[in-house]
Parts: sequence; C-alpha cells; structure tokens
Amino acid sequence: MTVKKEPAGSAVLSWMPAAAMAVVAVVDVTAGPGVGLLPLVSLGPAFAGLVGGWRRTAVIGLVALLLCVGLGMYNGLFDRPRGYTAMVSVAGVTGVGIAAAVTRSRREAELASVRSIAEAAQRVLLRPVPLTAGPLHAAVSYTSALAEARIGGDLYEVVASPHGVRVIVGDVQGKGLAAVETAARVLGAFREAAYDEKDLVKLGERLERSVARELEDEKFVTAILAEIGHDHQVVLLNYGHPAPMLVHGDGTADFPEPPAYALPLGLAAHGGPGPTPFPVPFRPGDQLLLYTDGVTEARDERGGFYPLPDRAHLLKDPDVHRALDALREDLVRHAAGPHHDDAAMLLLRYQGEGQGQDGGGVTGPA
Repeated sequence: MTVKKEPAGSAVLSWMPAAAMAVVAVVDVTAGPGVGLLPLVSLGPAFAGLVGGWRRTAVIGLVALLLCVGLGMYNGLFDRPRGYTAMVSVAGVTGVGIAAAVTRSRREAELASVRSIAEAAQRVLLRPVPLTAGPLHAAVSYTSALAEARIGGDLYEVVASPHGVRVIVGDVQGKGLAAVETAARVLGAFREAAYDEKDLVKLGERLERSVARELEDEKFVTAILAEIGHDHQVVLLNYGHPAPMLVHGDGTADFPEPPAYALPLGLAAHGGPGPTPFPVPFRPGDQLLLYTDGVTEARDERGGFYPLPDRAHLLKDPDVHRALDALREDLVRHAAGPHHDDAAMLLLRYQGEGQGQDGGGVTGPA
C-alpha cells in the first residue's frame, strides 16, 4: 500500500490561518494597543476560506473572534468603539470566508465530475490495447496537452483481424473537444474497416473517405497504418506521419521512411499521390515504436528536441510495459514542464512464434 503524502505547499497553506493569528497576537501584545493591529486577526478566517472547507473556516473564525475579545480586554479597548469595530471586522471576514469556501467546494465537485466524465470518455475512445495480439506484445502511453484533460487529439488502436494485426497511430490537427470528436470518428471507422478490408490500401481509402466527409476548413489527420502478419514483416502505410522507430534485437534502431509521403487524411481532394504500402522486416526480438510528433517535438529548457534515436536502449526491459514507462519517464524529464502537444506512444514487441499468430488471438488487459 502506498501512502500519498500531502504536498508541501498544501501543508504550508493549511497552517497559514493559525500562523497569521499567532503573529498578530504576539505583535499586538508586544507593541501594545497603540499600534492598532487587532483587526488583522481577521486574516485567520480569510486564509481559511481560501484553503479549507466551510466548517474549518467557521471554527477558525470563532477562534479569531475569541482571540479578538481576549486581546481587546487585555488592551482595554472595549471602553471605546475600537474594540467592537475589530470584532465586527472579524465576524464579517469570517462570513465572507465561509461563503468563499462553499463556492470553492462546489466548483471542486464540478471539476471532479468533469474529470470522471473525461476518464469515462477516454475508456470509450481510447480503449486499452490488447496485451497480446498474435505474436505481439503491446504497450501504450498517452499524455494530453490539456492540464485538466485525460484525452486529446492523438489516437491509437490495435486490432487483431482475420487479415493480420492491424494498427493505427494518428494525430488530429488542433486540440480540444473538436480534435477529440475527430479522433473518435477516425477510430470508429478504423475499428470497423480493419475487419472488413482485406487490403491495407483499401482500409486507408476507407478512412480517407470517412475523414473527408467529416472534416471542414482544410483540417486533417496525420496517421500511420501498420499490418503485421506471419511472414516476419510489417507493412506500413504513411499519411504524412512521423516515421516509426524500429528497434532490432541487437539494440540498433532505424526509422523506415516510405518511398514518398502521402498527404494526411482529409486532404486527398487537393490531389497528390496516395500512400504506397511498403514492407519492412519485423522479426522475433524486434520492437516497433509508433508515436505522434508530441514526442519528437518535446523541448527541454534550452529548446532542444527530444532525441528519440538516442533513446532506443531504454526499451531493453524484458517487460514491454516497463520498457515504455522508462521511455515516457525520460521524455517527461526532458520536457521539464507541461507538454505543449499531445504525446502518444505505442510499442509493439515481436515476442516470437506463438498462439494466435494468424491474427486471431488476442489477450485483453489484465
């Protein structure tokens, strides 16, 4: 069991009301009634309303009021309006603090509800990839550019079809809900076509038609399709997407480029050649990393891009999920801050000959 420690900043803020009242009390007693610090006791409930619940704010407000009465009597201030004015000030600030705490709690509850909806949407849109598909073991990593979101415009899917294991990784132009909607449409079309279409090119053409019907204003989706059969090769179809990283069993890596890059999905109406499928050797012990440009374009504090070609050695862990976790952690360290773009990575490891090699065997997530 892991015990979650309270962040240091939150601990400081939680002690701020008591600290503020203590400082005011000490200074008031030391300096005497002439300084006029008694109304500052209201800093306690003011800070409590910013960081605590309404009950805690009310309790601190009551303590502040009692402290105000005690200091006022000590300084002999209740024979004049000044003492009563300080009490009214503390009571008023306590009331405002309670109202602020109630409003903040409601907004936090609304935010938690929105986050739960986003997580449910992620489970529907970006379903967990199968742990195994044919001879492959798969792992995925996804980081949204939006700080409060769990999903974005990047997409991925692994389908074990009668025609082989078929994979898509894509990147929708733009961010936000519009990008999420487009990603959902692309994934829906891919999941259906991956089973129906025998030819990978026909599958791509079907995606193109689906995307072209939905997208407007020259929006597009870069994507790469992959098909892994039982002939020790992967066939790639690239729609303007970054080339995948192929890590060989001996640890060397290369980035297989297509004969010619095709336009992204949604831009076929502008003309230009369609994508050409090209096979690449993919043997037991090899790994194929498909990713979006949020990975390679992640910058460090000096503006340097993430050196993915130099990080192939991070994928050497025998467990495919730990291997991808190591790469993701290195990417996060390199970025040294929040991502400015969605970043998705899908790692496929050819474990060797095994059951389901005809593409029909799938083991879901545990």
